[in-house]
Amino acid sequence: MKFTKMQGCGNDYVYVNGFTEKIADKPAFVKAVSDRHFGVGGDGAIFINPSEEADFEMEMYNADGTRAEMCGSGIRCVAKYVYDKGLTDKEQISIVSFGNVKYVDLYVKEGLVSSVRVNMGEPILEAEKVPVISAMKRSVDEPVTVNGKEYRMTCVSMGNPHAVVFMEDVANLDIASVGSLFENHQVFPNRTNTEFVEVVDRTHVNMRVWERGTGETLACGTGCCATVVAGVLNGLTEEKVTVRVLGGEIEIQWDREENLVYMTGPAATVFEGEFPWDGN
Repeated sequence: MKFTKMQGCGNDYVYVNGFTEKIADKPAFVKAVSDRHFGVGGDGAIFINPSEEADFEMEMYNADGTRAEMCGSGIRCVAKYVYDKGLTDKEQISIVSFGNVKYVDLYVKEGLVSSVRVNMGEPILEAEKVPVISAMKRSVDEPVTVNGKEYRMTCVSMGNPHAVVFMEDVANLDIASVGSLFENHQVFPNRTNTEFVEVVDRTHVNMRVWERGTGETLACGTGCCATVVAGVLNGLTEEKVTVRVLGGEIEIQWDREENLVYMTGPAATVFEGEFPWDGN
């Protein structure tokens, strides 16, 4: 099974060309290939498939083999993959993931994509659509008790659910202890991704993220988008913010007039190889 390892700000996935490679049991393959000790290693796996409604389809799985709706780092890497591999010669393409089409601008340097800008669409704020069980129509600065401690969360969906928690000293947070408790909290019917965010100033924030089905990752594109939306809703940031994650920086802009979120960030190929798999 041929694969390409790619990463965006350290959010790394194993990419498989779905035009040529066929796998019957994808969850089993994803769990095996994502293992950092016995497999290739990654935050999950992404299949790049043909599509009738867009130029390409992104079929994304978390490291535990569960299907995910969207991945900001992943969609940037898919865009780089299809251009660098010659599957398209266009610098503006569309990519569908879980039925939602995103429009992507590719920034090319010396024949290869170096960074990508994605129109991530409208943020979903209605609590029942995120989804989160809430007493509020929009879960903004809402208290939630996790392991006996009260936190304030703002819930946003960017095609996948996020709970954004603003706090101090995020660098010293014991995210391994609290992240899984947020992910599996009873108020999140589909589990959740959780961003722990420290505001540096109105145009810069530091973020650590616990991704549903994976654990802490070095970056999360949709999480960066949700963070900026939450920052604006809470009056903490401007609409255009540099989000510093463990793996680098991602630029986010929430155009309030259009009600669209734009994400710009890097995408890089790490290596290519073959993984032993019998196709089942």
